[in-house]
This record gives sequence, C-alpha cells and structure tokens, in this order.
Amino acid sequence: MTPHTDTIQQQQQRHLLVQLLQKQGITDQRLLRAIAVVPRHLFMPDALQHKAYENKAFPIGEEQTISQPYTVAYMTTLLEVMPGEKILEIGTGSAYQAALLAEMGADVYTIERQKKLFDRYKQFDYLQRYRRLHCFYGDGYKGLPAIAPFDKILITAAPPGIPEELGTQLKTGGWMVAPVGPAGMQRMLRLTKLANGELTEEVFDKFAFVPMLKGKQ
Repeated sequence: MTPHTDTIQQQQQRHLLVQLLQKQGITDQRLLRAIAVVPRHLFMPDALQHKAYENKAFPIGEEQTISQPYTVAYMTTLLEVMPGEKILEIGTGSAYQAALLAEMGADVYTIERQKKLFDRYKQFDYLQRYRRLHCFYGDGYKGLPAIAPFDKILITAAPPGIPEELGTQLKTGGWMVAPVGPAGMQRMLRLTKLANGELTEEVFDKFAFVPMLKGKQ
C-alpha cells in the first residue's frame, strides 16, 4: 500500500466531501468528523487516488470496489455507531468502512474472503493506528462465532437473504444493516434481534452492491 501521505489539498477535498454529504442528508456529526479525518485516497489504487474525494465507487481489484462515500455514510448512519460497541463487518474490501467505524470508537471485527485483499491489510501502515480494528480472512457467511455476540453487524455486499448464522451472532437488541436482494438492485435493511431470536426488519432505500459470495478465495 502507498505510504501515509496526506496533503493540505486532500484534507480540503475531504471537507468539501463532508459538506456534500451533509447536503445529501447525512447528519451524524461523529461520522462526518470521521470522514473528514480518514484519508480515503490511501484506500484506493495509486492510479485512482486523484479521484478519491469524488462521490463515486471505484474498483480496487479482485472484482471488488470501494463504495461511494454516500453509500458508506448512509449505511453507517443506519448503524448508529457508539464508542465501545463490538461490531462485525462482513466484507472488508478496501478497509475504508472498517477504518471509519474504528475512528468512531467501535471495536471492529472485519472479515474478507479474498486472500489478496486480506494480505494488503498486513502491509497497510495506516490501519496500524487502530488498535480496536481486527482483520480476519474467512467466509463472511459463517461470521466469527468464537468472538460473538456482537452489538451490531454490517454487511457490505448483497446476500439474497439474511444469513441465518449471522443472525445467531447478533446479541439480543442488536442491529444488523445489510443490502438484501438479487443482483442489480437491493433494498437496505436494518434488522433488530428480538428476545425470542427473531429478526424484525426496517426497509430503506435501494442500492446496487456486488453479491455476497460464500467460501474463501
């Protein structure tokens, strides 16, 4: 990964991005502060870093993308992250979302199924500042049962339905946010786990995500 360089111009671009997100309805001040701090350009391929503060998704290799900042902010807003919460993220991808969660003070456990992407994190010096950020190589459908239960779960790829095993790893009263549905277009859901183990759902806007795949690569 690129060494940690962050210019005045890039910092200014982040503040402009924050202003744009505010205009689009993002109001969580702790999240906006995190977006203003975390250098998104470091999470992107060198050739695309000059585009980092555009409100767009970009490829990062292995048929994966770094999500549009608005999408990241929207999902994080639904999660209502609080300091000290134990959060499971399915699909590390670029690790940008995980870094934002850690910047907001959460204990983050993130799983990536693509070995080449996972290996990048070991050499990504910026992530070393987050002692509460823990990266795992594994099958997101299986979660991390040895570390469960989690206060909240965030799925950053689209399953056709909520994986049952992940529901069991959510604590009672906990929330799960996920884009659910077939390829091409999904609905963003927020699910709450009831005392009887059932999940109730709230339905939000439509988004397009890459599919959530089983197994490891």
